[in-house]
Amino acid sequence: MTATARRIVVIGGGIAGLASAALLAADGHEVDLVEKNDRPGGRAGSWEHNGFRFDTGPSWWLMPEVFDHFFELLGTSTDEQIDLLRLEPGYRVFFEGVADSVDVAGDEARNRELFESLEPGAGAAFDDYLASARSAYDIAVQRFLYTNFDSVDAFAGRRVLANARQLVGLLTAKLDAHIASRFRDNRIRQILGYPAVFLGASPDRAPAMYHLMSWLDLADGVRYPDGGFVRLPEVLEKLAVENGVRIHTGTAATTILTEPRQPTRRWSSRRDRVSGVRTRDSTGVECDLPADLVIGAADLHHIETTMLPPHQQTFPQKWWDKATSGPGAVLVFLGVRGRLPELAHHSLFFTSDWGTNFDAIFESPTRVPDPASLYVCRPSASDDSVAPDGDENLFLLVPIPADPSLGSGGVDGAGAPVIEQIADRAIELVADWASIPDLAERIVVRRTMGPGDFVADLNSWSGGALGPAHTLRQSAFLRAGNTSRKVEGLYYAGSSTTPGIGLPMCLISAELVLKRVRGDRSVGPLPTR
Repeated sequence: MTATARRIVVIGGGIAGLASAALLAADGHEVDLVEKNDRPGGRAGSWEHNGFRFDTGPSWWLMPEVFDHFFELLGTSTDEQIDLLRLEPGYRVFFEGVADSVDVAGDEARNRELFESLEPGAGAAFDDYLASARSAYDIAVQRFLYTNFDSVDAFAGRRVLANARQLVGLLTAKLDAHIASRFRDNRIRQILGYPAVFLGASPDRAPAMYHLMSWLDLADGVRYPDGGFVRLPEVLEKLAVENGVRIHTGTAATTILTEPRQPTRRWSSRRDRVSGVRTRDSTGVECDLPADLVIGAADLHHIETTMLPPHQQTFPQKWWDKATSGPGAVLVFLGVRGRLPELAHHSLFFTSDWGTNFDAIFESPTRVPDPASLYVCRPSASDDSVAPDGDENLFLLVPIPADPSLGSGGVDGAGAPVIEQIADRAIELVADWASIPDLAERIVVRRTMGPGDFVADLNSWSGGALGPAHTLRQSAFLRAGNTSRKVEGLYYAGSSTTPGIGLPMCLISAELVLKRVRGDRSVGPLPTR
């Protein structure tokens, strides 16, 4: 526990905001959290209609040890808070023009057999690939994820120096080339390359370092929280409140308040420090919350460019003009009558020419890919609570350009025409490739979301679904930092900043903020109680 309690305001009640608030309150600080929406959760939201309940964001539970460590910091455990189910298969993959789908198992041995069956000799290459992925993953966790890069130890640790040549090679090579040099079968290449999308990039744009992701799904397995991913923000909110956090929903932060600071040798470049946050509730009433520290856990672009004047912005608009957004997305939530055994809990649909697919999303000018590689989640395969008995819950995610002008979604086809057309094409593709010819006829609940919704609901930069892409110049210490260089006492958390995109990264970002507040420059996870 800290020796000096401070007043802290956290902006944003997503996973990173809730996690930051809980950790800081547990450390003895007085914490208020403001969230513009009616309930916390951010991207990890939930929507219910006619007996169907849909998660509206994250759906893959990977890196379980990160969750375990986070809960241990709060004196509890994952097992005490959430019932996790291990999925089998981990996921199913459908390939354009290939009759048979492929089931990726939840353990390393069976996946080795799978690779060997797809390409003779690939089993041995699989062993080497996963060994390298595991090594890179361990180094990342111990040296690159749980650090603010404010100490030479992050760059010059014994293990980093011993593996320097390998690390440089993995950072300068592209993931797709790294995979292609080891495997010939296109199905294997796509299975190994697709995790780049989880990072807001593509296999030909992400550094080969991110082959570490394959250790997670091919060896460590995929899990699912019973009751849905909404369980995570529910648990985080409960733990935050138990530790004394005051949560203000329906309350938008509008301005980060500052006061002048007299220049000193140490702070000569920081002429101001935070003094509070101005908020506006749903009725328009404004209120100023005093603060010694402010944690911006909402979209970083929104915080910097709308809550601070230009001279106080560490990341002004010209910085974002040079940055690379992750993809946008059309999300489609479907309630379907009857069972759909053709689909696993997770199913991936890969087009044969997915280089062109990714170029449509990331190159200029952008366009909506057609056909589009896409992802389908069928949580009702594992969870009886998300659909009426005998029916199915489907969540479709179609990566598209991050472009708010494409519009927003709606219920029962009421979204923008282009968004509904993308949804229709996705439903047709799933029905065709998975041999479910009557899929469209069995839909009884339908809702879509588009880039416009990500802007309206989450203030998302460029309407992106995930955050800034994990390209080389937006990874590790090159990613937007989590402390303001212009305003003392202002820190950042969430997918926009270090360490990056995903639920585990958001939990780690909260721990990095705790380190900042403590003045802790250690490398690696904090010791638990």
